[in-house]
Amino acid sequence: QVQLVESGGGLVQAGGSLRLSCAASGFTFSRYDMAWYRQAPGKEREFVADITWSGGQSTHADSVKGRFTISRDNAKNTVYLQMNSLKPEDTAIYYCRKAPYALGVWGQGTQVTVSS
Repeated sequence: QVQLVESGGGLVQAGGSLRLSCAASGFTFSRYDMAWYRQAPGKEREFVADITWSGGQSTHADSVKGRFTISRDNAKNTVYLQMNSLKPEDTAIYYCRKAPYALGVWGQGTQVTVSS
């Protein structure tokens, strides 16, 4: 079965940095595009970034472009989200996801809290 375990969240002051990790198992990781999503309390889940199966191309939501960077290490079955210049509006639970993004169950995510 597909398993995605997020880690690396925490409490940080505005302007700080965090690096999230997502450990994947139960599928051939290197053959699938991967993405990060986030959801703040009372808000809809939103797309943050995705990366192609090879890691050769990536996209980032306008709200995080220039501050966040998605990457992956296929040898470690892990996808990362480097988050710099964090803002209070980045506070959310962050989830990773495998393609096709409309299918499958969501994991528990990892909480990111940015204080002002």
